[in-house]
Amino acid sequence: MATAPTTPAAKTSTAPKTVATPAAPTEEQLSKEFKEYSVAEFFKRNRQMLGYSGKVRSLTTIVHELVTNSLDSTEEAGILPEITVEVQELPDGHIKIIAEDNGTGVPKKNVGQAFGKLLAGTKFHQRKQKRGQQGIGVSYAVLFSQLTTGKITHIKTGIGDHKAYECDISIDVKSNMPVIVNEKEYSQKYRGVKIEFEFAEVTYNRSEYSVYEYLRRTALANPHAQITLIEPNKEVVVFPRAVKEIPAKPRAIQPHPLGIATSDLIEMAHASTARKIGSFLTSEFSRFSSDKVKEISALIPDVNMDRAPRALTWPEAEKIINTIQKVKWIAPETDAMIPIGEAHIEKSLKNLLQPEQMKVIERKPKVFKGGIPFLVEAAIAYGGKAGTVVGGQKKAEVLRFANRTPLLFDAGSCATMEAVKNIDWNRYDLKNWEEQPISIFINLVSVYVPYTGAGKMAVSPEEEIVQEIRNAIMECARDVSVYLHALQKAEEQEQRRQIFFKYIGEVAEALHDVTGKPQKELEEKLRKIAEKKTALLEAMDGKDENEKELEDMEEAAEKEIQEEG
Repeated sequence: MATAPTTPAAKTSTAPKTVATPAAPTEEQLSKEFKEYSVAEFFKRNRQMLGYSGKVRSLTTIVHELVTNSLDSTEEAGILPEITVEVQELPDGHIKIIAEDNGTGVPKKNVGQAFGKLLAGTKFHQRKQKRGQQGIGVSYAVLFSQLTTGKITHIKTGIGDHKAYECDISIDVKSNMPVIVNEKEYSQKYRGVKIEFEFAEVTYNRSEYSVYEYLRRTALANPHAQITLIEPNKEVVVFPRAVKEIPAKPRAIQPHPLGIATSDLIEMAHASTARKIGSFLTSEFSRFSSDKVKEISALIPDVNMDRAPRALTWPEAEKIINTIQKVKWIAPETDAMIPIGEAHIEKSLKNLLQPEQMKVIERKPKVFKGGIPFLVEAAIAYGGKAGTVVGGQKKAEVLRFANRTPLLFDAGSCATMEAVKNIDWNRYDLKNWEEQPISIFINLVSVYVPYTGAGKMAVSPEEEIVQEIRNAIMECARDVSVYLHALQKAEEQEQRRQIFFKYIGEVAEALHDVTGKPQKELEEKLRKIAEKKTALLEAMDGKDENEKELEDMEEAAEKEIQEEG
């Protein structure tokens, strides 16, 4: 059989293949790649930075922004806050939030800035104690509604005597500007703000990170507020007002020299209207006297303090900052901080937790980073409704706050939790403290809270802050320890008494058989002897215990002094 002719195999080339090198982009092409984008566009892609990560956390973050604004607004006007938050579950799976307060309202001309523009507000430039800081919060909630549902937000606000204003608002992401439609203004006696918006990618429950828990903790740290929550099942939860005193308004303070960087000094100097650098320093900073100007001028004679502040150069500003670090300064002002107060915290905890035992403490003001004042309030509540229930078991809970605002998330990176975990709880009869029915309350008060992120849910673990929180908690724990030890001793004494009384009947019966005396008479005499003996033993135990308690307190105080250096 004939075979088909074979075709010679193609020769394989061993020469290296030439890969075309892409042409380098031209200057015009590079130029086209550079685009300016707005802050709204940035946070549209980085919403987790503001706390919008996870369905439960996102909803709680929205309510957090609304409630902090309402509390600030009412307190600024000297009004006892009444805040209502309603959560509705819609048929399409969306969540609708309706929030209303009795605050000052927002002027008509500022509604767009307040609700429709990120990084616009009244708080960022102020050096005083406040809840919010950046001017992002409620505006991003409006944007989040827009991004997840395509819906616009409805606003109603009082704008003076017997006038109300309503509108629908959205945000132009490209320009970070508000878009306002459907405006109407009419006569009505209305005070406050009511906001309605709809969200997807959120969910409602009663977990430890929920809206319910956030409002419960807000009520604990703001006993002057009455907060009402209407849940999706129409259940109405009221966190009642515990006190009727409105907190004092915080006072704005000037920056302390030790907390200023070179860039800050340059910026402030170039914006100053002062005629001389020396007068600029004394007028723009706290604790900066004319004598301090002379002292610093003597150390850096090449910097002319009589020149105009606008002429200050970077090298000169750097010399001033370096010299500031070398001289002694009076501590920053601390009277600008407004704590909750021991009495109000006690009323609040009793109102909501009804504990068996409680200790509240307010520490003296301190400073961190050289020039920022802060103080710590702390409490430990034991028993009653204190603690939290996990899997049917009572567990400890740590209630973290900064300027009265709950810090519900990011506990692992927070200064408060670092302080709690660095305590030897065995010293305070709270072995395995996480399994105990206790609530540990911590409130950091400061004109500037060093949050770890824009979401404002954790405090940076600055060394001075961690140590001060730790000292405050240990002071509370000592008092609770005395109570727990008394409970333990009472239980031991009762057990000892029962041992005496357990055998009285048998001994009396035996004595009756031997002596012939009535058994009931013998039982009565033996009972009196037992009561006398146990009372004597208890008195001796009490004396020993008092001496031991005094020794323990002295040892703890000495250790704390050593720790504080």
